[in-house]
Amino acid sequence: MSETRRGASQVQEPPPGAERARWVPRRWKDRALPTLIVCRLRDRRVRMPLYAAAGLVLAGAAWIAVTGVLARNELLAAQRSLETLRRQHLAQPAAAPATAAGPPAALTATVRDAVRDATGHTARAHRLTTGPAWFPAAHLPVLGAPFRTVRGIAEASDRLTHEVLPPLARTVAELDSIGTDDGRHLNLSALRRVAPLLEQASRSASRVRADVDGLPHGTWLPATDRARTELARQLDRITPLAHDAAAAARLMPSMLGADGPRRYLAVFENTAEARGTGGLPGAFAVLRAERGRLSFEHFGNDTELSGAHADVDLGAEFNGLYGPSAPTRTWVNSNMSPHFPYAARIWAAAWQRHSGQRVDGAFGLDPGAVSGLLAASGPARLPDGSAVTAHNVVDLSERASYALHPDFRRRKAYFLDVARTVAIRMLGASTDPTRRTALFSALHRQLADGRIKVWSGHAAEQHELLARSFGGALPKGSAPLAGLVVNNAAGTKLDYYLDRRLMWAPGRCVDGRREVTVTVRLANRAPASGLPPYVVQRVDDPPYDTRPGDNRLLVSYYASAGATLSRATLDGRSAQLSHGTERGHPVFTLDVELPAGAARTLVLHLLERPADRSAFVLRQPLVHPLRARALPSGPCTG
Repeated sequence: MSETRRGASQVQEPPPGAERARWVPRRWKDRALPTLIVCRLRDRRVRMPLYAAAGLVLAGAAWIAVTGVLARNELLAAQRSLETLRRQHLAQPAAAPATAAGPPAALTATVRDAVRDATGHTARAHRLTTGPAWFPAAHLPVLGAPFRTVRGIAEASDRLTHEVLPPLARTVAELDSIGTDDGRHLNLSALRRVAPLLEQASRSASRVRADVDGLPHGTWLPATDRARTELARQLDRITPLAHDAAAAARLMPSMLGADGPRRYLAVFENTAEARGTGGLPGAFAVLRAERGRLSFEHFGNDTELSGAHADVDLGAEFNGLYGPSAPTRTWVNSNMSPHFPYAARIWAAAWQRHSGQRVDGAFGLDPGAVSGLLAASGPARLPDGSAVTAHNVVDLSERASYALHPDFRRRKAYFLDVARTVAIRMLGASTDPTRRTALFSALHRQLADGRIKVWSGHAAEQHELLARSFGGALPKGSAPLAGLVVNNAAGTKLDYYLDRRLMWAPGRCVDGRREVTVTVRLANRAPASGLPPYVVQRVDDPPYDTRPGDNRLLVSYYASAGATLSRATLDGRSAQLSHGTERGHPVFTLDVELPAGAARTLVLHLLERPADRSAFVLRQPLVHPLRARALPSGPCTG
């Protein structure tokens, strides 16, 4: 009886009214959970919802896979459309147009059609990556990161082609459709019409770039990471273009005489003899702008301004660094500072002192910039019938001319002929509908590269120019800076053969300061013989023996704000550098003799404020570009 009672107590009967199929004893709940699940799965009313959920997940995954592939194809098609446009646009300068109206209209139509085609593709890609499947997938923890990136790429591409590219394309169309009575000047009213659109495009480009930067970077799907990186790279090219276009629309009408005549001093810099902004100031021209019409009023060379003094005070720091070279009283030393506004102010004041004429601004450009512009405008013909082309202008201006014209006066006249012929050719191309778009594109590239620099004597305009690369400003602020600047101290024309390399390498942190090692390598590639006497002459008259081809440089390093120099070596031996300050940056300078065929290595050991980014490299435009590398940096810890 007792056994029967024990057995009965072990078997729990379902409570009254409970369905036997769904009821599970309490002990099973505690000790046999898998059995419970099996029992549940045997229940049809449980199985069907689970199967439906699994089916939805699989269908969603399939939908994402298919639409993801389709979206990728759409984005690739959009990229091909824009790449085709870019190739055709770059090829435009080389084309010889048959009619005055055909090629610009064709180019405008090509731009419009390419943008429209890309817009359609990106819109479809955006639609394909939205909806009930993509949204929950993109918000899954960890697993959803690549889906979120894909959606972000599609949306950013759609916004780029809808909000940024159309205003730029419309600007091309507006500038091509001159609509003036003689077709010989720029349509400034058209530029002002598109200015609000370009402002909006500039803001949109910045927002899109920030959104792309906020997308997941390192996901479990490398293909999406590469796609995000490529889009960011493209935006890094397009965003500055949109900013520059908006700035041009704001500045160009007034600077080109929409509100009254303007005059500018354009100075050609000879980079065969280095100066802080690039090269020695040689030939110059006075440019007049009135209601978009450009004309040259005067051409001259450096001998005309050799005795002109500039009544301008650039402050104690400037005088401390450059005072011994008398930049305000010596035209050829007027641009030793890399800060272009200083040189421009000296040039403007010197011209006013010499001529009595006030200018509204100044431009600086070198043969490298002229080469880029000639590629778009076509060659210029000198009075003797020879051609100045994109391929020979640098060599002709900075090397070959010294052998062709050993006589000083004849050589100066030749340089003036080159400057006048090239300037007039550029002016003609700017008013030629078949060349204008290509020339403006080439002009933008040279401005972005810093080979053409611009200063305005009007405060509001100059404030905006300082923020652009073509303002030629030495940066201010606490961001890391690596600035190598050389000034020729020998009077030679040997910087045509100068090779420059720079390495900025952050190290450990000590007492809250970052150790930074800067390595500068300078090489004189001048041939051992065969150079004209004028090229190798030493006007510095050094107290030691030299050979033809030996050069001498004032080598200055512009460091990050607040940096201090621990020690320096030249070719492994201790070196003592002079110290000054310019625009908040310490400047360390060493007088370096650079024999022909030799290379010298300057190493600076600095202590700088810690920063979480690499240094901005200041690039002085000379014949051969600076080869520089700034290694990654990070904040000091511990």
